[in-house]
Parts: sequence; C-alpha cells; structure tokens
Amino acid sequence: MTMAKNAALREVFIEYPDAEKLKFCFECGICTASCPMAELLKGEYNPRNLLEKIFLNIENALASDGLWLCAWCYRCYKHCPQALKPPEIFHHVRKFAVEQGYKQAFRNAVRKIVEVSPLPLVTILTCFHPERAGLDLNEALNEAEALRKELLDEKKRQIGLEPARGKVAVIGSGPAGLTVAHELALKNHKVTVFEAFSEPGGMLRKCLPVYRLPREFLDKDIRMLEDLGVEIKTGVTVGKDVEFSSLWDEGYNAIFIGTGAHKGQELRIDGVGLKGVIHALNFLRMINYGKEVDVRGQQVVVIGGGNVAVDAARTAIKYGAEEATIFYRRSREEMPANPWEVKEAESEGVKMEFLASPKRILGVNGKVSAVEFVRMKLGELDETGRRKPIPIEGSEFVREANIVVLAVGEAPDLSFLPREVELNEDGTVWVNPLTMETTLEGVFAGGDAVTGPASVIEAIRAGKIAASSIEYYLKSSDSG
Repeated sequence: MTMAKNAALREVFIEYPDAEKLKFCFECGICTASCPMAELLKGEYNPRNLLEKIFLNIENALASDGLWLCAWCYRCYKHCPQALKPPEIFHHVRKFAVEQGYKQAFRNAVRKIVEVSPLPLVTILTCFHPERAGLDLNEALNEAEALRKELLDEKKRQIGLEPARGKVAVIGSGPAGLTVAHELALKNHKVTVFEAFSEPGGMLRKCLPVYRLPREFLDKDIRMLEDLGVEIKTGVTVGKDVEFSSLWDEGYNAIFIGTGAHKGQELRIDGVGLKGVIHALNFLRMINYGKEVDVRGQQVVVIGGGNVAVDAARTAIKYGAEEATIFYRRSREEMPANPWEVKEAESEGVKMEFLASPKRILGVNGKVSAVEFVRMKLGELDETGRRKPIPIEGSEFVREANIVVLAVGEAPDLSFLPREVELNEDGTVWVNPLTMETTLEGVFAGGDAVTGPASVIEAIRAGKIAASSIEYYLKSSDSG
C-alpha cells in the first residue's frame, strides 16, 4: 500500500478513534456468529475476517464486496466483548474506498443482496445504506431492480415446468412473512398471505417512516413476489374474518405466523389518558396513512429508547415540531435503538435526555401540559444484562409538552392463536430456534412475533429458516 493511502487511512482512524480498538480484537468470532448476513450468505461474508483485512491488508478490504454487506443491525456490537462497532468501522472504510475509486465491490455486493433478500429494494433502503458512504442510492436501487427481474424470470421458467406442491398459509405480510412466501413459492408451493390491513407490507408500510422507506419501492418488491404466484389477501384478520382452525379445513398443510409486534405496551403512570398522549405506533401509523396529526410548532416529548422512539422523534421534527426530545431511563450505552439512527436523529435536531424516567403526565383541562420526570442512576445488572435504573430521591423535574409519544415497547397481538401454541412470558411466540416450529405441529413463526422488535434483516433471516423447515416438514408429511 502506498504511503499516501496509509496516511489517508490514518485520517479515517482519527475521524473514528474506536477503529483503533481493532488491535485489541480477540478474534473470538462472536461478530460473525451473531451476524444475520453471515448466516444468510453461508460463508460468503465474514465480519471477523473483514476486520482483520482492514487492519492487516487494507487494499484487500477495499476491493472486497464484504465491505458493503453489513446491514447495520449492530448485533455484532451488542455481543462483542471489546464493544467494537463493526458497522461504523466498515462505514468509515467504505467512505475511504469510494474516495479511492473502489466502486465495483459494491456492484458485486448488490448482486449478493438481490440473491439473498426477497425484498432487495427494501433492504437496500432500510439496512445497507450505500448513500452514507457517498454512493448514488438511486443507481443502486435501479441495478438491484434489474437484477431482481432477471433472476425471477429465470426462476419462473423453472417453476412453470414443475407440478404444484403443498399449500401454505402465511399470517402477516411483514418481512418475515413475505420471505416465507417467497422461498416457498420458489419451491412451487401454493402460498396465501393473510394481511389484516388494506395493503400488504406489515410494519414496513404501517409504521416505518416514509423518509426511511418510500412506499413505491416496497410496492415494487411486493409486486415481484405476486408475479411469482404468491396470493396476498388484504383486509383479512385471522381470528375475526377467518378462524385460525379453519385454515386446516381449507386445505393448508402448514401455517406461518408473522404478525409482527403491532401493539404498543402500556405505561402505568397518571395522565396517560390525557388528550395529546399517543402511542408511538399509532402516531407513526396515522402519519403514514395521511391522518391529521398536527405537530407543527409543538413541544413533543418521546418516552422510550428503541428504534420506534427514534422514528417518532425524527418524524415529529420532519413534520414541523418546534422541539422533539427523547427521554430514556438508562444511559446512551444501554439504549436499544440502532446507534447510527440515534446519530442521524441528533443531527436532525432531536434532543436526548438520558437517565430520566417519567413519574406522571400533567394536564390542563384534559390536555397534556407537561411531564414530571425523576433522575435515575444505574445499579446492578438486571435480567436483560443491562444495569438496572434506580430513581434518585428528590431529583424530580418537569418538562413542558404539548404532545407525549409513548414508545416504551411493542408486543405482538396473538389472541387469535389456539392454546396449543405456547407463548413466552413476554407474550411472544415460543419457537424452536433451529427450526422456527411452534409447539403445535405444522405451525411455524418468526420475525417480531417471536423476537419482539428487531431489524428487517433479522426478520428475513427468520423467514428463511422457517421456510426451509416448512419445506422439510411438507416433504416429511408427503413421504409419511
């Protein structure tokens, strides 16, 4: 490597000092073991090896398509014993690669993304973010769309030569459900997706902000799935319009539960019933569906620390709020939201208050006027592995607010399921993690209905595992 490139790389490390931690990497492989993309690509992507290349052979790393295959889920960081942030290290090296003219590697990565993701446009927009490193996002989307059509045309020709096989019901049209539908349609199974809302897409459509996912790209991905023969029935709620047990009577051989986590969890403090208090998922859904939520000139307080809290605060700013502040009861390090999304939110004007927990919501004439908080300190580790927040006596303070958005957690609504499908204590579906099979034979589950709120790429990974298990189950049933 030339001295000039060495000097430039040093500048990258100066800009992102945490990259220097690479020299202390244990090479334990936890980053790769926890990475959904590494699992989806089956050995074609290895974050640990890529980190090693960056430190020892930067030229090799710059030319590697693996540099562009990180999906920003931060699972590696959450499990790393050295608290390395590979997504951010990769990001700074990506910028360096673009400056040095190494762009072909990204084109190679796009092909791999298209091959592994049934929703390539959605995942490029929500997970891979080439624009953060200075690449043309529209060019990447156009290339992905063309490659996707090319691959699907070939797959459709192959499917047309085979007899139809099993019949599978998919409940929910989020990324997990659509992945299952895609994978099984490629195996020539007849797949029907049941979606309660009027349009398919699940949380991608209902709650993901439009600035993160313009809906025309979601629509394109879904149309390509329908072209494969996947039937999507919208406006059908299982448990209301169709009974779960009747799906067996209609000839379905297997069922996948991918209903997501659409139910906002309650905050048990005084004042939650005041006008101006709204659950974050309802807030985002109303904005996305064009319903009137006037935040212009308002003081918006968002309570919570996850991705939904960040999305709500950023959306409030984009729609004209005078101020939007996220209050989280732990520190920044414990915040479950994607760190990069937090950085982008702050750059857009969202404010953060850490170690603060709401005590009550105050109102005048039935409408929100303020929130009373108490300062917190962190104690011993709790069952989640994070330090438990403890109130500091006498530290109460009041923050004025016109709108309070509650983003204290999301859970699935699984009231339609029979009792034979066992649930976890937190209300999610229990599954065998290797097969995604539930406690009821022939019923599988994945995505946020199993994990609680997680990333798009993690839902796709779960859908791939479930689809393979369903395929094996259907083959076993036929042979029996």
